[in-house]
Parts: sequence; C-alpha cells; structure tokens
Amino acid sequence: MKNARFDKSRLPSRHVTEGPARAPHRSYFYAMGLTEEEIHQPWVGVATCWNEAAPCNIALNRQAQAVKMGVKKALGTPREFTTITVTDGIAMGHVGMRSSLPSREAIADTVELTMRGHCYDALVGLAGCDKSLPGMMMAMVRLNVPSVFLYGGSILPGRLDGRDVTVQDVFEAVGRHQAGSYSDAELDILERVACPSAGACGGQYTANTMACVAEAIGLALPNSSGAPAPYESRDAYGEASGEAVMRLLERNIRARDVVTRQSLENAARVVACTGGSTNAGLHLPAIAHEAGIDFDLFDVCDIFRDTPYFVNLRPGGDYVAKDLYEAGGVPVVLRELRKAGLVHLDCMTATGRTMGEELDRIDRDADGRVIHPVATPITRTGGVVGLRGNLAPEGAIVKVAGMSEAEQVFTGPARVFECEEDAFEAVRARAYRPGEVIVIRNEGPRGGPGMREMLATTAALSGQGMGKKVALITDGRFSGATRGFCVGHVGPEAAQGGPIALLRDGDAITVNALTGELSVALGEEELAARRAAWAGPRATVHGAGALWKYARLVGPTRFGAVTHPGAAAEGHVYADI
Repeated sequence: MKNARFDKSRLPSRHVTEGPARAPHRSYFYAMGLTEEEIHQPWVGVATCWNEAAPCNIALNRQAQAVKMGVKKALGTPREFTTITVTDGIAMGHVGMRSSLPSREAIADTVELTMRGHCYDALVGLAGCDKSLPGMMMAMVRLNVPSVFLYGGSILPGRLDGRDVTVQDVFEAVGRHQAGSYSDAELDILERVACPSAGACGGQYTANTMACVAEAIGLALPNSSGAPAPYESRDAYGEASGEAVMRLLERNIRARDVVTRQSLENAARVVACTGGSTNAGLHLPAIAHEAGIDFDLFDVCDIFRDTPYFVNLRPGGDYVAKDLYEAGGVPVVLRELRKAGLVHLDCMTATGRTMGEELDRIDRDADGRVIHPVATPITRTGGVVGLRGNLAPEGAIVKVAGMSEAEQVFTGPARVFECEEDAFEAVRARAYRPGEVIVIRNEGPRGGPGMREMLATTAALSGQGMGKKVALITDGRFSGATRGFCVGHVGPEAAQGGPIALLRDGDAITVNALTGELSVALGEEELAARRAAWAGPRATVHGAGALWKYARLVGPTRFGAVTHPGAAAEGHVYADI
C-alpha cells in the first residue's frame, strides 16, 4: 500500500518496511498491532527524556501521546522511545554533577543510534531539563532529518509570604541557614512549597533559556515553550508538533535547513535579551558543530555584547517563565528584536514558514513589565557577557543581568581552591574575605571530569549576603540560577595547562564585564616560569567508565565541549541512507 504524499523509495524507513526481503521485519511490526497501511507510511521517532528523577521530565510521557496523535492525523506512523536525563537540580552540589554535561552527549548519541538502528524518517524530540534540550537538538542536526522540538514546559512558581518562590530561593536559603539567619523551620516550609508542580525550573535558567533558543533557532513551533508543564493546553502544541513534522517531511525541510549561522545568531540574541543562562555559550557552539558551522564562544559573545537586555526574568530580574508566557512569550521578544533590526527574518522555521512570516502573524506588544520595549531596555547590552585576557585566552563568560555597571568591575586577590568541595567548605565556614576573587579550578570538561556547575557554592555566597562582595571564577560552569559576579568556562581549563592552573593565593585578578577583560597581574615571564614548574593535571578517581571515556574525548569549552569531529568530517548524512 502506498501513501500518495510520500515517496518511500527516498526515505530511510524503506530499509525496514519495503520489499520481500523485509518480511521478517514486518512480522515484528504486525506483532505490535500495526496495520499494513501504518507499516508503509513514513516512520517518525518520538523521543522523550521522560524519567522519574525530578519534576522536569515527569510530564513528557503524557505529552508524547499528543505528539503521536498529531503524527497519525497527518498519516505518519509514530514510534515512541526514551533516552536518559541527568537532572541538574538533583545532581547539584555533589559528585553527581560530573554526569550532567556528559549526559548531553549521551542523549545525542542514543537518539542518533535509535534513529539509525530503526531507520526512522523524521524526529519529534521532547525534553525538559537542562542538558536534555541541547542534547535533543544536537541529535536532530546530526541526523539532519525533518525535526520538531517540543519543550516539556516550566514548573509553576511556589508561593510563600505573598511572593513567588523557586528552587533558586531554596538554594539561597541554605546559605542564609548556614549564616544563622534562617531557621530549620523556615527552611522546612520553603522546601515544601517552592516546587508545586511538574516542569523545569521556572526562572530563566538553562532549561527555559534553551527552550527559548529552540523557538528562536526555528526547531520549535512559535510559543510552544511557554505554557507551564501542568497546563493540559500543552497537548495542542504536542499534536501540532506531530502534524508539523509531517509537513516538513513532505517538503523535505531538514534540520540543517533550519539551523544555519543566521538562526544561531537569532538564538544568541534571545539568550542575551532575556538574561539567559551562561550555559547557552556552551550549547550553541555544540549545536553549530553538528551542522558543520563555525560558531564558537567568541561568536556567541560578540552577539551578546551588542544585544540589549530587556526581558525581566529571574535570576537577575523579577519574573518567571509563566509570566513570560502570559506576556506573549518568545514571539513577542523576537518581535521587539525585529524592531531594532536584530533578527534574521529569512530563516526557515518548523512551521515551514520563515521567521519573518511568523513574526508578521504576531500582533502583541511588549507589556513593559516582563518584556520591556527594545527602545527602552533594562540595560543597553546583553545580560550575558564574554570575557578574554591573559587568564582566559580561549574566553570565559559571565551573567550580568540585574547588575549595575559599577558592580561589573572587580579587582581582588585570588583565593584558590582545587575543587568545588574545598570551596564550598570554605564558604560554609566563612573562611574567605570580602574583596577576594574565589578561584575554583580542575572542574573543566576534561579535568572534572564533566564540567560541574557551582550553584551550591554561589547560592551559599548569596545567602550569606556576600554575592556582591566577592567574585568567583572557574573552569567549570554555573547554573542558570546563579547570580553574583561569577565567571565560568575559563579556557583553557586547568587540566590543559591553562593560566587558571598557574594561579596562586594573592594574585591580583581583574574581572571587567564592561570591557570584556579577565586578567591576572602577572607578566609573561612569571607565567612562563610557573608553567615550566607546573606538575601537570590533577589525577581523578575516574579511571574507567563513562566519565573516563568522556574526559578522553571531550574538546575545549570554547567550541562547545564536544566529543566527536562533527559534520565537517562526515562521510554521509543519515537522512540520505
């Protein structure tokens, strides 16, 4: 039986459904209740990161059913499968965080392997927590099949004492508790009300930042990232995403037709203007790498530098994802950027229309509360800034959303720690001084291994009221919920012999987000002498297993901390098998 809309002779699924030699394969499909008609239709992978680890992904299983309905409605055959997720909120503050960034690669790899192994023709990917979003998008671009991304949605804010609260408040309350200004009873109440529903963390942390990226880059349907996870109205976006991927398949619009240099620039604009997570500086280059596009941390930061910050979201601002949705969501943000000439309008999107055509359909304006007009932004430059200097020849990144210009310049003596645990213990014991620059090294992609986030430490500093009295730099990462003058992604990392490996207590470090400088007051001769005396990378206990493998494959942070050569070295494209 043939579907007149699709030529199966050109689709990957022909290798498992067509011709007499595939009778054994078809027998498996009949065993699952598929009809002859369904077997000979296009096959669509519906991939989710569902698990029971945390609220971020718990709703994905239900949402996948809506996606499958949309695929079936458009005469496709959906095949649901799941992949892993490591949820950062659970992994935070202990050795589990070493598994977080490597999980991004595992997600991309396992989605690729599942699609390849079963010859699916197109992909709808659902994800809810930090690394699962870029991991799913990386797989889409790597496979280069028609693809639609669907975010699982944000958590609803909790309420306490008449104000919205999030998990960020709980992390910072731990610092206040350590400082003696927050009681056991208060902490007990806060932890019970801060996270009242399914969904990813509600501020403009990494999950919501990358959900906005998915829309801005064109892989997700307009406004699909906005509705909170518990809203059953999300089912409409699921069904629409299933139908949309079938339209893309019919027109042979593939992931790399959508993800281009221009659409990556659109995505970086949205990160900057929303005060998004610094982790976008890692994930955008990684997505670009899958398409063979040169787009590294410096390219991202150039866009951050000349993009106004005008969306008032936590952690630097006042509102959460639910508020952005009610104000019109990412489409209104993009519409404001268009007014300033900061959007490439001819980029293709998951609807099959261009970004310009999609924005022509939007008639809402900035509300002036959550989304400020681009003409009167909160600050004139983006909420995320790139840094460079003799301490970071391959760059670094810092979030400045919510900080005054005076707060964006800091010079002080280094207080050096060899790992996050040592730094956290010093912060807990108040064994540091105002005016110091706390240095946490050996936490990069290779040296950690795994490039841990430092939210427990930064939140403790904020909870102690010291967030503006010290600076912090690391070759590791920060949560999107981090606030304070915290510089991450310092490259080269310590394990590669970068200058951060050569620092000593008392070295004068300057962080200047206004000029983009990260430097140490040491001459080249002194740095060379220290490098000659350097004993080499610190040994880790990870002598086998996934983290051992990751540490040996992972590349520099500047290029996205990726683990394979990318599209530039491809011998074939999966979609053309």
